[in-house]
Amino acid sequence: MAVLDLVPLWIALLALAVFYYVVFDGFDLGVGMLYGFMPDPSMRSTIMDSIAPVWDGNETWLVFGGLGLLAAFPLAFAIIIPAVYFPILVMLLALIFRGVAFEFRFRHEHLRRFWDSAFCGGSIVATIAQGVVLGTFIQGFKVEGRHFAGGSFDFATPFAFVVGVALLAGYGLLGAAWLVLKTEGALQDWAWRAARLCLIGVLAGIIVVSVWTPLANAGIAQRWFSWPDIGLLAPVPIITAAIALVEWYALTHRYELVPFLGAVGLFMMSFLGIAISLWPMIVPYHYTLWQAASPENTQAFLLVGTLFMLPIILMYTAWSYWVFRGKVRGDTGYHP
Repeated sequence: MAVLDLVPLWIALLALAVFYYVVFDGFDLGVGMLYGFMPDPSMRSTIMDSIAPVWDGNETWLVFGGLGLLAAFPLAFAIIIPAVYFPILVMLLALIFRGVAFEFRFRHEHLRRFWDSAFCGGSIVATIAQGVVLGTFIQGFKVEGRHFAGGSFDFATPFAFVVGVALLAGYGLLGAAWLVLKTEGALQDWAWRAARLCLIGVLAGIIVVSVWTPLANAGIAQRWFSWPDIGLLAPVPIITAAIALVEWYALTHRYELVPFLGAVGLFMMSFLGIAISLWPMIVPYHYTLWQAASPENTQAFLLVGTLFMLPIILMYTAWSYWVFRGKVRGDTGYHP
């Protein structure tokens, strides 16, 4: 009797969780980073108000992705987590510290400068840590049998930290585009300028990582530059360049919605490029998605609860963004 292959469905669910986390928590981490560079206290309060209703709910997708990886691909979880234990630990501590700073800045007026710095610093540290995790994942891990065989600091490589810096620019672009969408006046002007600077950093990061990755791995180079793959995959960099041009045009001509959509598009194309480079590996370059998957019965059992909870998560996320739609103003709150 044929068994239904649930691995593609779990791949889609994990990809959804990762992408949603990058977009939703990415823009509020980006806002947190930009927050530290705004000298005007009144504008700082407006920046904080722009993410106050949604920032903590955005991290739902981080939990969903982590639990999904553990449930559907336990072998990958068992290898990847020890390999990036320290950057994940730093990321979680930074997210906690950032959350504490968010709450206490409203309650400790005499320590507001400290909590402001903590909110910005936590956002920066968490972003770099996530980039280091991604860079380490792309590089691959030392594996013996079914266990991670490397050292605790194997993640500390130039490539991983370059990816971390590139992610800083990416989240900064998302955050600035969010502020363009949610604010007006002098703060919106400032956000447009910040977005242009971040876009330059994003494009530099995409170019550096796109060149470095195939140079460091012959298999990835073969996938992208051998015939006929080079013809089939050529639309990926072409579409990415087109989105970048549209993004620059939208920022220089002061569109409001297009910059955020363009930033999401750049992340989507980068996500697709990484997926193409590594497919079908989930533990580069040792185990495929199917080799690392849990038994079919386990996947089916866990899928029931997942498919029940996922629509609820999507509905309350959409509802929260709908309720707090429109512009935010420092004196009178949200205006649809």
